[in-house]
Amino acid sequence: MLYVDAADRSAVEALLSSGAFHGVTTNPLILERAGLSGADLPELYRWAVAAGAQEVFMQGWGSDAEALRRRCDDILGIGDRVIIKVAATPHGIAVAAGLVRDGARVLLTAVHDERQALIADAIGAHWIAPYVGRMTSAGLDGVGSVLRMQRVLDRSGSATRIIAASIRSLADAVTLAEGGVADLTLGPALADELLSHPMTVVADADFERAASTGTVGALGA
Repeated sequence: MLYVDAADRSAVEALLSSGAFHGVTTNPLILERAGLSGADLPELYRWAVAAGAQEVFMQGWGSDAEALRRRCDDILGIGDRVIIKVAATPHGIAVAAGLVRDGARVLLTAVHDERQALIADAIGAHWIAPYVGRMTSAGLDGVGSVLRMQRVLDRSGSATRIIAASIRSLADAVTLAEGGVADLTLGPALADELLSHPMTVVADADFERAASTGTVGALGA
């Protein structure tokens, strides 16, 4: 499935209206870039669901396990389409495990190593979000690492799914999908690029020109 990785309302609503995107993924950095804060999460949820989002991923935060758990519980109370994201830190993993035991749908995020896929599987996390672009920028094989994560999960029979994040090119997105990574979250610019191939635009212009000449005939003629 495809997700929009953004909190800018106009961009997200436009992409959701295409019908190609299943939901929205956010985190505190994405909120900050959109000029939003945690106080805006209920309103973000409202308009995202109204625009067609089936799942809205929101991330908890807190300097220790107790604060993080309180924040996650508050966010989960926003609506039944919320999926809680927790960073894969030591106290984040403990909180994520507790949330899973209590029946929440949990995504373990900021994943940068294949070994973290083992952790997600062990605690029963529903998703992990590896940061493809950040790994690549750090000199690692971001795409290759995520494909190895997928193989690890597949061979263990895990129910944990990968949502590949921090994707910086459609070529990487296609390679990941080819390797079995079925869920991708894209920023608005890359999502727009996915929806509009220049050769298709040219072909469509040719269709419209032909239709407008009058030689094709009106409907029902």
